[in-house]
Amino acid sequence: MAQSKACSVCGQEDSWRHSLIECTMSRCVWALSKPTIVEHISIKAEPSARQWIFSMMHSMDHDEFTMLVVSLWAIWHARRKLIHEDIAQSPLTTHHFIESYLADLQTCKGKQKSQPGERCCAPTPKWIAPPLGLCKVNTDGAVAKTANRGAVGVVCRSQEGTYLGASAVVFEGITHPGCLEAMACREGLALLDDLHEGDAVIATDCLEVVKGLKEANMGIFSHVLQEIKEAATTRGGVVFRHENRRSNGEAHSLARLATSLPAGRHVWLGRRPEGLLFHVNILASDQ
Repeated sequence: MAQSKACSVCGQEDSWRHSLIECTMSRCVWALSKPTIVEHISIKAEPSARQWIFSMMHSMDHDEFTMLVVSLWAIWHARRKLIHEDIAQSPLTTHHFIESYLADLQTCKGKQKSQPGERCCAPTPKWIAPPLGLCKVNTDGAVAKTANRGAVGVVCRSQEGTYLGASAVVFEGITHPGCLEAMACREGLALLDDLHEGDAVIATDCLEVVKGLKEANMGIFSHVLQEIKEAATTRGGVVFRHENRRSNGEAHSLARLATSLPAGRHVWLGRRPEGLLFHVNILASDQ
């Protein structure tokens, strides 16, 4: 058992989150992982390890969650080797182990290989239709990879899936993922006003934002949540809902695209943003 609360690797106060995510050793491994996973884990501030892993399981698709669990296991194994056996393992070695293990898992699934000449098509993301009589606004935020800026993207469709409009806002100096996700929901309300739409469902893949809108929240973006609550109460008929990231592909792609646009608000009413292809595969109507 540890005799001190200090991390044996970097000396800071240790915890499960520090060891697996925030420690210098862990951060070097995550830097080599998929940016979408890194963004996702940075949003969740759940203090309980069990609740944190459950929330990640609920909000990530199967492949991303598998990669997350294998990465956590590999980081923990590397830490144990360093602390108890004095065997240092480079972040690149840990990353290669993760990739190799995931490749072995894929092989074990026993999937049939495509025959020569066959085209392997990736599954189309599932867009979930809103209840009858409501339109749907998907929202998401993204952080620029090469600049100190963030962006939000929102896309509005009718109950039948018809494209109505989209908007994006680019913020200089704002890179906190949770803040961007909250401001994306706020922008969803603004787009509804631009389209003169009434009752609607606003969907986000950030569970923390949805919980914050239902409960008291004193986090870093609580002021944004309070503004959303007041605006939603004034207009009425708006429901905020959490959805899996696979169902939120349009807004995610738009937010990514927007990080390269000039700072400010950009609106596309009745026409689609240039450079972005919209494909909708309606999964089901959420009655």
